[in-house]
Amino acid sequence: MLTKKQIDEIRQHLDKAQNPVFFFDNDPDGLCSFLLLQRYIERGKGVPIKSFPELTEDYFRKVNELNADYIFILDKPVVSQEFFKRVEEINMPIVWIDHHTIDKKQIPDFVHYYNPLFNKDKHNEPVTVLCQQINNNKKDLWLAVVGGISDKFVPDFYSDFEKSYPELSIKSESAFEIFYNSQIGKIVKLFSFALKDKTTNVINMLKFLMKVKTPYEVLEKTSKNYTMHERFDQIDRRYQKLLIKAEEISVDSEKVLFFQYGGDMSISSDLANELNYRFPEKIIVVLYFKGIKANISVRGKKIKDKILEAIKNLEGATGGGHEDAVGAQINVEDIEKFREKLLELVE
Repeated sequence: MLTKKQIDEIRQHLDKAQNPVFFFDNDPDGLCSFLLLQRYIERGKGVPIKSFPELTEDYFRKVNELNADYIFILDKPVVSQEFFKRVEEINMPIVWIDHHTIDKKQIPDFVHYYNPLFNKDKHNEPVTVLCQQINNNKKDLWLAVVGGISDKFVPDFYSDFEKSYPELSIKSESAFEIFYNSQIGKIVKLFSFALKDKTTNVINMLKFLMKVKTPYEVLEKTSKNYTMHERFDQIDRRYQKLLIKAEEISVDSEKVLFFQYGGDMSISSDLANELNYRFPEKIIVVLYFKGIKANISVRGKKIKDKILEAIKNLEGATGGGHEDAVGAQINVEDIEKFREKLLELVE
């Protein structure tokens, strides 16, 4: 968790920001983190970051387009040095809140960086949970629960959510159980799939979510969130088909479930999470390819080092994340090399 001093400092930055831009990772943890901070000061614009693995220089144009006076970066483990240089040139404050393991050398001195992994009591709660510490409004607690559960973490205030929304929750200490057996998981998927929509619809979704007061407004299909629900239905149909295919091949491997697919849309992280829930004893590798690149989502106990080792000698490969949940990108031509190397490492 953040310390009281860190919370006070971040609140001071938020209070100073008259027109901040919030760059957040393109997933429900990042989205809910933005919503909690935006609701705290009731101003600012959100920009989901779709580039992987870093926040690239290309996003700097949003700072000018939105006439921002402050930059907040949420739940993004890597930021390009070129982006930092552009910001330094205009002398704009940056507040970066994260929970990933990183090399602190990549953080310029002028960046205000907050990560509980570097505190005395080291923890890596999802950024949503950290932002709830800052927001501290019980009316927004449901957003913090949704973001936390989306990142496979049960916040200590989950019991408060249960009391307020008993029909949307279940009694469990397992984030996976809560995700896949309660309406919280439905909200997470609504957020996740809606973020994969075209820019206009994502912006409309953000405007809608900045105003909603309860999770019921999200779950009930209305004219205000119609596009979000339509997107969910569209993607979920494809998601369920891919999930069935992945489960069918699971019997062919004792230690690793390796599933790859192509198409116009990546939902590999969502698939990897559910397969991890259904086959907890296996290493889950879901690979999505389009063009010359392949995105990889991996789930497994302490799998990070093995994945980084498997991609180490592959040209242009990148990877990172948490110990048990890793993302990587490789060239399509190297898929078989990656697979062979990983199987060799886990045997």
